[in-house]
Amino acid sequence: MHDAFAVIRWSAAGIDTSVISVLWSEAVIAEVFVFFLIGPALLDRFGARAATALAAAAGIVRWSIEGVTTSVLLLSILQPLHGLTQAIYAFGSGLTTAALTLVSGALYAGYGGVSFLLMAALCGVALPVTWLGLADERNNS
Repeated sequence: MHDAFAVIRWSAAGIDTSVISVLWSEAVIAEVFVFFLIGPALLDRFGARAATALAAAAGIVRWSIEGVTTSVLLLSILQPLHGLTQAIYAFGSGLTTAALTLVSGALYAGYGGVSFLLMAALCGVALPVTWLGLADERNNS
């Protein structure tokens, strides 16, 4: 949803392309920061279960707010969560991404920004699944 429709939504809301570029860059910088600095430390300290649960919780916050606002201020605060929510996507496959993009197109066409709430719902499903379904490798050694 985000990769395919955020720029369309933000442009339709009248956000200038230079501001959209800054928002997008902020998300990418956060992703790199998490992957290289924060992510390994989170995994070492808390394990895969807690780190993935944190990513799902961050996704719930991010997508719930992004689904109902195009405020540049709020979007700029939410963009760093991209680094955490991107961890969820590592568990998906290309087929899942393609299927969700098709569904996202239909949802966005019919419901506009409210369709971003689906992303919050998916993260809500991921939160208990990851917490209950992933073995904590620290306890298995």
